[in-house]
Amino acid sequence: MQVMSRQRGVSLIRTRRPEHAGGRPSGCGSARARECGFTLVELLITMAVALVLIMIAVPSFKNITLSNKLDTAANDIVNAIHVARMEAVKRNANTQLCSNSASANGAGTLGGACSTQSGAVYAIAGGGGASQVLAGTVGISGAVQLKGDVTAIRFGGQGLGQKVGTPGSYSGTVADICTSQSQMSKDNHRVITMTTGSILVTTTSSGACP
Repeated sequence: MQVMSRQRGVSLIRTRRPEHAGGRPSGCGSARARECGFTLVELLITMAVALVLIMIAVPSFKNITLSNKLDTAANDIVNAIHVARMEAVKRNANTQLCSNSASANGAGTLGGACSTQSGAVYAIAGGGGASQVLAGTVGISGAVQLKGDVTAIRFGGQGLGQKVGTPGSYSGTVADICTSQSQMSKDNHRVITMTTGSILVTTTSSGACP
């Protein structure tokens, strides 16, 4: 017995989806315009939240920036002290960490060379004059400043520091670098102290500046 197969008819006409009706593409058409943007209320809420975040972030960022500047200035002074000590030992000659005060630097060869170059280092040269070993510290001006003067420290060949014009190894404050409390609420000082002419410690404190 022969079985006849029956083939289904195939339509060549594509059925248009409802969202394509009228030849209009899907997406942000007029019927769906509300799904493709923000309302005015949503935009205002977003702007208000962003404004609050900015008001919180800006003071914190300013404090971080000032704190970094204080740390950098303090580290520069500490580095200058280390350079002065090492050069004194290496040359077996006197060196001096300069103060920002000409009178504190003294009237000798090294003091005269220092003038008012805060954080500079000078050493006695072979001919008896003074040669600059390190330039003065920059960045201690404007928002970051000194409270008082940098102590002028002179080092001998043994590497022990003494305050210019005062015999014996120095123990006390070398420099107090600060910024105004109106710009930082606390920890606005970096105080560098020396003990027995060699041991350095940098601490933070709060208070008026200068």
